[in-house]
Amino acid sequence: MPHQFIFTILAVIMQIFLFIIFITAIAYSVWFLAKGSVKKRIPISDIHVSDLILLEHISFYRRLDEPDKVRFIKDVKEFLQEILITPINTSITDLDKIFVAASAVIPIFSFPGFKYPHLEEVLIYPDTFNMDFETNTDDRNIMGLVGTGVYRNKMLLSKTALQGGFGNNPGAANTAIHEFVHLIDGADGDTDGIPRILMDNAYALPWSDLIHDEMQKMLEGNSDINPYGLQNRSEFFAVTAEYFFERPELFKENHPELFNMMQLIFKTK
Repeated sequence: MPHQFIFTILAVIMQIFLFIIFITAIAYSVWFLAKGSVKKRIPISDIHVSDLILLEHISFYRRLDEPDKVRFIKDVKEFLQEILITPINTSITDLDKIFVAASAVIPIFSFPGFKYPHLEEVLIYPDTFNMDFETNTDDRNIMGLVGTGVYRNKMLLSKTALQGGFGNNPGAANTAIHEFVHLIDGADGDTDGIPRILMDNAYALPWSDLIHDEMQKMLEGNSDINPYGLQNRSEFFAVTAEYFFERPELFKENHPELFNMMQLIFKTK
């Protein structure tokens, strides 16, 4: 009996000890996750987003009516609060962060409440980089990409390309908008140039036909659309979206059918 009693006491003590370890582990996990989530948040008050700043730099914003301008500012602030923007071996300004946020808001402005699936952080590199994310080699030619593998849930952008997209003499190119359009394209699980998460199914076939026809013109040298779009339909969608949002008047003049379809896809006025 004494031995059995001792073994019983030891067993009870062991169960209590294991229970304490279990509770401690849960408490630590909750604390760690909470700590991590707090570190990722950027308070809205840290970045001043004003009408004057957007009027000076964002052509899309200048074309909006007053109620939409108010909502655009709100959407930009929400993005800055929710998504971490991190410089890599460089420094960035609040204006750079506003450029990133504006690039995210522009393609989905007609879809209130839309959130980019799985995006957690945007990494800003000083200049173009290569597939190993090096910025000091001769083979660096990447201006932006949507991360995979260890860079999953991240977007990578060149600061030079980001600023160039909103420069004093912007063309039809905007790398940041391009990459956010890729996120939209892939939100349905297939990055194929057909953003089913935005467009009605009835538009899928006509859009595919337009892509085919315009790519043929590009191959023949009869189009001003960035030839980078010839790589595949996803890249075609991204470069035409850049053109559509940055130079809508010229895009409409040169590509009326594409312009009308892009209006249907992005539900712009």
